[in-house]
Parts: sequence; structure tokens; C-alpha cells
Amino acid sequence: MSGLSGPAARHGPCLSALLLLLLLGPSLVLAISFHLPINSHNCFHEEIHKDLLVTGTYEISEQSGSTGGLCSHLKITDSAGHIFYSKENTTKGKFAFTTEDYDMLEVCFESKETGRIPDQLVILDMKHGVEVKNYKEIAKVEKLKPLEVKLGDGDTSESTNTWVLHFSIFSMFCLTGLATWQAKKLIE
Repeated sequence: MSGLSGPAARHGPCLSALLLLLLLGPSLVLAISFHLPINSHNCFHEEIHKDLLVTGTYEISEQSGSTGGLCSHLKITDSAGHIFYSKENTTKGKFAFTTEDYDMLEVCFESKETGRIPDQLVILDMKHGVEVKNYKEIAKVEKLKPLEVKLGDGDTSESTNTWVLHFSIFSMFCLTGLATWQAKKLIE
């Protein structure tokens, strides 16, 4: 006997499932995956704001039964053609960079075959903005010194403190205005 009766007992499994989905939902975000035919390229475009950290991982799977070699290229550029990241003859890796302007990024994968190879499965997981929180991983990818990582942590802390200060001041003005209005209504 569970000790629950009535509507709570009937909806318990649904509520539990909903709670589980809400808790696990953010961690269930999947990367982009697609099949890249040989001797072809596939590009994605994404708007990125100014001074935004962009990180990502990619993997190009090795299919079983393939003969010969695969030459895969990854290139990330902005609309002006500036190269943020470029890697040739790669099957997996990580990248990280900071944007300078609000712009449209182009992420292109290119496949060139040197033998008989079926389509390759490409998995791309790209994060930017608030999605990027792991400063230790960023330090590894960008090869930052520990002091530079702490500076990044400090910038985040400082901006959060500034936001909290401004919100507190705004709240105090609202409370003072509300108290004044209530006192005026009480006197009338």
C-alpha cells in the first residue's frame, strides 16, 4: 500500500515522468548528425553575437567495410571569409574561438575520397554563449594558462555582481515607491 489515494495516486506516475523529463531535459540535447557523401561538402550557417565564446566537438565516423582512405576537411568562417578554424585530414577534434562581431558563421565539412568509401556519419556539437560553462575544457582547447582561465571566471563573476547590484537598486526603488503609495492611501 503506497499511502496515496484519490487523484494523487492516479496521476502519480504522470507527475513523476513529467518531473523526470524536466530534470533530464536539458541534458538530453543532442548534437547535429548527418551523412556526408564522398566527394561532397555540407555547410551550416548560424548567427553569432559579438564577443561570444564558441566551442564544439566533431567526429567523422569510420564506416566498416571501407577500402582506401578518407580526407575530411572542416572549415569555420565568417561572412567576410575570415577563418576561425580549419582542419584537414581529420576524423575528430575540438575547437574554440571568440567572435569579434555579430556575424553569420559558416561551418563546412568536405569529404574527398582516395578509395572506395561509403557515406560518412558526421556528428557536430557546437555550443556558444551561456551553453559554454566548462572553463577547464576551454582552457585545454584554447591552451590557456591558469591565470587566463581565472580572468575569464572573474569576468563572469563581475558581470553577475553588477547585474545583481542593479537589480537590487531597482527593487529598492520599487519598494520605496510602493511604501510611499500605501502610506499616502492610509492617510487619506
